[in-house]
Amino acid sequence: MRAQRQWQVQQYDGYYPKAVDLTAYWHPTLKGCPSKHYYPPAEKALPAIVLGLIARVGSIHGQRVALITELVRIDPEAPSEAKLQTRVVLRAAETLAADEMPVFDAGFKIRELQEAGLDRYTVRLATNFTARRNVLPAYEGHGRWPEYGELVRPLARTRQGKRIPATPPDRVETWTERGIEFRAEFWDNLVLSNVKVHPDNPTFHMGAIYDPRYRDPWLLACPLRLSSPALRGLYRDRWPVEQVPLAAKQMLGGARQFVFAPESCQRLPELNLLAGSIVTYLAATLPAIPTGFWDRDPKPTPGRLRRLLARTPFPKSYPLPERLRKKDAVSGHLPKGILGHRRTKPAAST
Repeated sequence: MRAQRQWQVQQYDGYYPKAVDLTAYWHPTLKGCPSKHYYPPAEKALPAIVLGLIARVGSIHGQRVALITELVRIDPEAPSEAKLQTRVVLRAAETLAADEMPVFDAGFKIRELQEAGLDRYTVRLATNFTARRNVLPAYEGHGRWPEYGELVRPLARTRQGKRIPATPPDRVETWTERGIEFRAEFWDNLVLSNVKVHPDNPTFHMGAIYDPRYRDPWLLACPLRLSSPALRGLYRDRWPVEQVPLAAKQMLGGARQFVFAPESCQRLPELNLLAGSIVTYLAATLPAIPTGFWDRDPKPTPGRLRRLLARTPFPKSYPLPERLRKKDAVSGHLPKGILGHRRTKPAAST
């Protein structure tokens, strides 16, 4: 992708975005599955193969595309998703270049980013997130001397019918992009809410970015004091890392393919994600392919490319090496796909 020079990377205040995320391939019937992941329709965690993704993000002809650089497996000795998340953060810190900024979703916490030694990051926060100043408030003349800084609540909330107001921001910035006026409120030099005041504490800046097209703002944190457009641009460029699992699992059918050998259970999702990244790149570089006569304004998406490939005689028309040949065996009567994996219990003897 980089050698063909169609993939362009956007820079924000001197930093290139590097997206970090987790994805899961659910395998509910796999015996001895080492990990689980929350499945919203079932409202509980189900057995799944969970992988960590680290990707650079750029654009091709105005369409943002992620380039996977790392795939992180779970640790067989500690197969929990929390441990995998820590491994992904540590791997991102090890492979981070001097001009790259790792961008995390709300599933990652500031504490684990600080414990990994990251001196720069952009992470989304929960809407009820609170922090504290790294400065002691004035002593009120009675009671214990304060050990924690003033509590900072960036967004107002309602609890038990009572409205809790937001903390006034330290600074407010406004700017305009493509005719849309954005507003950002910032709170500077903060620490986590359970951290006592100390001059050596790692601090961060917190910003609430308001878009008039949406009701809720983005609540982001970064230890560097970036400009408002740069902070918004960095987190916005994290979204292409979500496109790769979507193209791989849904467009290419990776979510419907199952294997059972321990190594194959890890390798098949990795190959599927690689194929999803390739299909996304090819779709962005090739001309847009309409699905039918009704598709008058087609977009260069991997779904449209997959539909075209499904109508081609590949791989019959592709010159395969002589070592690869088709096995002449009758298999039309055998069940295919998931049906071929099902087993029935033997009938009880009478």
